[in-house]
Amino acid sequence: MSNEHPDSFKSRKTLEVGDQSYVYFSLPDAEKNGLPGIGNLPFSLKVLLENLLRNEDGRTVTADDIRAIAEWLVTKKSDREIAFRPARVLMQDFTGVPAVVDLAAMRDAMVALGGDPQKINPLVPVDLVIDHSVVVDFFGNASAFKQNVDREYEQNQERYRFLKWGQSAFSNFRVVPPGTGICHQVNLEYLAQTVWTKSEDGVEIAYPDTLVGTDSHTTMVNGLGVLGWGVGGIEAEAAMLGQPISMLVPEVIGFKLTGALKEGITATDLVLTVTQMLRKKGVVGKFVEFYGDGLNHLSLADRATIANMAPEYGATCGFFPVDSETIDYLVETGRADQRVALVEKYSQAQGLWRNESTLDPVFTDTLELDIGSVLPSLAGPKRPQDRVLLTDAKSGFQAALEGEFKKPGEAAKRAAVAGTDFDLGHGDVTIAAITSCTNTSNPSVLIGAGLLARNAVAKGLKTKPWVKTSLAPGSQVVEEYLTKSGLQKDLDKLGFNLVGFGCTTCIGNSGPLPPDISRTINEHDLVAAAVLSGNRNFEGRVNPDVKANYLASPPLVVAYALAGSLQVDLTSEPLGTGSDGQPVYLKDIWPSSQEIAKFIAENITQAMFKSKYADVFKGDANWQKIQAPKGDTYAWDNQSTYVQNPPYFVGMGRKPGDVTDVVNARVLGLFLDSITTDHISPAGSIKPASPAGKYLTDNGVAVIDFNQYGTRRGNHEVMMRGTFANIRIKNQMLGGKEGGFTIHYPDAVEMPIYDAAMKYKAEGVPLVIFAGKEYGTGSSRDWAAKGTNLLGVRAVVAQSFERIHRSNLVGMGIVPLVFEEGTSWQTLGLKGDETVTIRGIAGDLKPRQMLDAEITFADGSKKVVPLLCRIDTLDELDYFKNGGILQYVLRNLVA
Repeated sequence: MSNEHPDSFKSRKTLEVGDQSYVYFSLPDAEKNGLPGIGNLPFSLKVLLENLLRNEDGRTVTADDIRAIAEWLVTKKSDREIAFRPARVLMQDFTGVPAVVDLAAMRDAMVALGGDPQKINPLVPVDLVIDHSVVVDFFGNASAFKQNVDREYEQNQERYRFLKWGQSAFSNFRVVPPGTGICHQVNLEYLAQTVWTKSEDGVEIAYPDTLVGTDSHTTMVNGLGVLGWGVGGIEAEAAMLGQPISMLVPEVIGFKLTGALKEGITATDLVLTVTQMLRKKGVVGKFVEFYGDGLNHLSLADRATIANMAPEYGATCGFFPVDSETIDYLVETGRADQRVALVEKYSQAQGLWRNESTLDPVFTDTLELDIGSVLPSLAGPKRPQDRVLLTDAKSGFQAALEGEFKKPGEAAKRAAVAGTDFDLGHGDVTIAAITSCTNTSNPSVLIGAGLLARNAVAKGLKTKPWVKTSLAPGSQVVEEYLTKSGLQKDLDKLGFNLVGFGCTTCIGNSGPLPPDISRTINEHDLVAAAVLSGNRNFEGRVNPDVKANYLASPPLVVAYALAGSLQVDLTSEPLGTGSDGQPVYLKDIWPSSQEIAKFIAENITQAMFKSKYADVFKGDANWQKIQAPKGDTYAWDNQSTYVQNPPYFVGMGRKPGDVTDVVNARVLGLFLDSITTDHISPAGSIKPASPAGKYLTDNGVAVIDFNQYGTRRGNHEVMMRGTFANIRIKNQMLGGKEGGFTIHYPDAVEMPIYDAAMKYKAEGVPLVIFAGKEYGTGSSRDWAAKGTNLLGVRAVVAQSFERIHRSNLVGMGIVPLVFEEGTSWQTLGLKGDETVTIRGIAGDLKPRQMLDAEITFADGSKKVVPLLCRIDTLDELDYFKNGGILQYVLRNLVA
């Protein structure tokens, strides 16, 4: 350890585990030496406190910062800003490629400023798992997996070559090749250690495993007692480059769980119930921590399922403390014996261990659920928190058809599908996907789906012919136990063949529907449905042809594939007719909890985890064949449509220029509530007629090779054209018309948002955006901020922001501003033809300062509107004044 560590609370100690000794920073000692009562803190805050004790340097972390955590016990909330240094960073390839592109661009910029490119390296360990690129183009047959993998490599050669270069060019950076699994499950099963260690100045230091990830479902690993959450790629890059993550000491909501799940109820039913309760409670920007004796009845996979959905319930994380179940899981998944022993001894020494005698911590607020009261549930048709009981799913869909989808009296409408012997109607399930990190990490629901399939096959049931079926597990271990148990054969018979290891349907990689089905849906304006075991069901996300999307457990996904429609009540109507001519009901084929438990005990072994993760960074033959360039800086290919050097550092000097006010800006868009990062920067398919589609066509890319926005995040030319280009986004300047359009003023011409932005840029006109509540919810998506910046938007004014997107806007040099309570762009009567001037940005701006916007209406009248500047911290102010976080870091490294 360096001598600069003040250790104000005399907490540095040594821990012996076997014949190894570790330096650690003891919370019980700090409690004795000036931090009274900290033993009563929530476990998640103890992890933050240890982070501060270990990183105390008198500058980024002071003794007063550390005291603020002890003082939290009195106020149970705090406006204290602290500097958090995660142990490591996790990335997936959608968000990881642009982050590595930025690092490569920073190396070029470093050379241009006369510095050493080797200074640009991750300073903490970074793991990038390629899991977002496989698309379900092929399905329902034995060769689907191989065909999808071949297609993935064919389409993503340029990206993979670039990542392979990064693997050798950067230190502290590992790449888990495609086809291994979903980053969160690979994290849970292999990367996460619960207690992290590093060698420094000849000693081994032990501390809690913490991380940030460039995917919002990073929170899944909180089920393993690892504190972590999703950040934008922009924040992750800063963490990689040694910048602390600036955060306010959070409020912590305690969620007490009692009882146990009843027979026939799944972990998915539980998590959808928890999500709905926490959304209603309002936990945005807060930690949630689970406690109570209900934890004794939750497997680690169940905890991970609940922790995974934190972005859906709006919390920063959903934390489960370390206990004997954590240790059992670490053993079962093949973690090293010394590590397992360290986790147990360290957690107990630090008061981070939960057992029967643990007293309830102090929380900001609490809520409670008897797990035994949970009932079978789905969530839909378009938000994860909109839980609907299975008994009400049919009536709920019919109500949505009349209200949400504005098709009253059409419940019975059907249309023939050309070239087939079946027809289609509203609510028909055209996609049934066992997908995503949420559920595919949980053996209870996957074995449950396999047993349900086995029982259905035995009764002679078949999947309806209009259903696109897929199984995309989160790790190769899942494939192994489904095959070993024989259940994969039954899933195959119903069309749930393995299609790939990756996020697939949950992120919009569902692939196209068969042409005849797609055509019928679109010609007859049908509200087709998807049922998926994912965590996201936002509009336009799953598939462009499918309007109603329902989240459900894997067994229910299989059941809906058999029933074929949301207009079948699975609780009272038959799924189909058996081979004996008798109706078969869901209750006839639903497996018992006992049978599921028996299959898990017999078919999942430690040896499986050890063999599947033995050589995890090596990759298959496809990966090994990729030839990557060598060198400190990347040899950019100007012809590439996947990877381009972004323009963030063009003309950048060693010192930042002056920040200016926003003067006479035009309005690019007026948006309503809950505009997601998916609306702002879509990840799905690229429409040929869109600006991004035209760019690709102009660059000689055939429509079949467009791939999707997510895979082209390494090319700013595609991504800025794709900003606000979601097919379902509604700019209210156009009266609710769908798609990425706006009106250019003063000539009042309608055009795509990208085209208007470029026209304004040529005219030297700055831009602002107005929105409602919860602007920027959904996946942490750096391009939602980067694209907004490249379009020339200087400020976004909303009623409220999602946490990550707000900080990403600041990180890209854009000002987030919030209306006063009771004010909105609607109450101001905005139409989009106004001009906007915002003063007070130039000069001596302070965090969370009130600013005035002067709005000039088309008739010349003016209104002055007070706005709260949501640049929240001094660090953020530094980033903003430098034009963004990357520029700030680069200037510091050059200096």
